[in-house]
Amino acid sequence: MTLAVFGHLNPDTDAITSALVYASFLGKTGTPATAYRLGDLNNETKFVLERAKVQAPAPVPALEKGSEVALTDHNEAAQSIANLGELKITHIVDHHKINLSSSEPLYLRFEPLGCTGTILAKLYVENNVHIEVWEANLMLSAILSDTLHFHSPTTTPTDREMGAYLGQIAGVSDPEKYALEQFAAKSDLGDMSASQMLRTDYKLFTFGGKSYGLGVLESTNLSYALGRKAELLQAMQDEKDEQNLAGIFLSLIDILEEKNLTLVLGPDEQRVLEGAFNATVKDDLADLGPLISRKKQIVPVLEGYLA
Repeated sequence: MTLAVFGHLNPDTDAITSALVYASFLGKTGTPATAYRLGDLNNETKFVLERAKVQAPAPVPALEKGSEVALTDHNEAAQSIANLGELKITHIVDHHKINLSSSEPLYLRFEPLGCTGTILAKLYVENNVHIEVWEANLMLSAILSDTLHFHSPTTTPTDREMGAYLGQIAGVSDPEKYALEQFAAKSDLGDMSASQMLRTDYKLFTFGGKSYGLGVLESTNLSYALGRKAELLQAMQDEKDEQNLAGIFLSLIDILEEKNLTLVLGPDEQRVLEGAFNATVKDDLADLGPLISRKKQIVPVLEGYLA
């Protein structure tokens, strides 16, 4: 079997596109690789792949002990394939904090950038590897998604620079217009169950030795999600019980207004949000204001408070 490449569980656009693009890059540079996915595609990712005329990766197959794998857009075991500890990780390309150990040397590429797609674009340029139109489309789409069209606090000048470069290759003359089309697709939640909405961009983290679930639901209009608040709270309770979590949070992010309303499941979650963020809780909602980046603005605060 060729090297299996995949992003994190409950994949977002960056997780899917980075797996596809990195598998292509590895193949072009002498390492046969195949992209896979760890979960269903969200509506934004479906839109991106259809527009680029790229087939979605297949679900990751059962991998035997010792199988070689490459990880993109993640490195924490809780966010990856169930038997990751039995597999041989040979490559990781990621823009999140490092939380791993390895018994053997491996290729690591971590940079504090807004998107894994930006790192991949740099790899192509540094290695003088030709970027095809479809690859540029996928990397640009991921950058626009992860940085919320460069409005997220995770955005760096390098993200902007690579976004402009990829846009030229992809033939995207109006990145803002395209970003709004992506966000419209992301905001189309009508055919989703509450459980699917929770898992649109959902990750598990360990704080103070306990497991917590942190979901993010980005939309250009939060009224639909707020109208299904009761269903979402029940989905959160089901997930908390099933996974034996110490707490679970779902941040509803208004992309255009750049604000965060986080659903508060119960007293445990309320104590954390009030203590960590000095948030006021009303009607099962905590207004976290402009804290729209889970990676940069939410997780570090929770780590410090719950340590």
